[in-house]
Amino acid sequence: MQKILFVCLGNICRSPLGEGIMLHFIEEKNLENRFQVDSAGTAGYHINEAPDHRTIANAKKNGVDISKLRARKFTPEDFDAFDKIYVMDESNYGNVLALAQNTEHKNKVDYLLNVLHPQQNKHVPDPYYGTEKDFEAVFQLVYKACQKIVETV
Repeated sequence: MQKILFVCLGNICRSPLGEGIMLHFIEEKNLENRFQVDSAGTAGYHINEAPDHRTIANAKKNGVDISKLRARKFTPEDFDAFDKIYVMDESNYGNVLALAQNTEHKNKVDYLLNVLHPQQNKHVPDPYYGTEKDFEAVFQLVYKACQKIVETV
């Protein structure tokens, strides 16, 4: 079983999309025995809060329900609990790596979009201060990356 964690800053926009989209694929394709997923933020601003209402609305428009997800903060224990830790941008990457205790931990961390564009370290932009168009663009990026994960694992 592949255990995957998605990480962004506050765990209310990008990373819950990764978790929610993967949960959608897991249910749709009967992959309960293949994947375990979760999401977290590098900052604790929104612990126990639902995802941003705009992210919930956009995901729902695209057939994915993330309304029941709740934010949590990334912890060093996550390195042992997960096989792969996908971050959304350079800041998340640095913050997560700063908590890594060894090379094995560091090797679990990668940019989500490297799934689609290997070794390019492209970031998933934070839509928080953006428009509906930005939320839709982020949904599509995360959806395509999660689709690729499901296809390749």
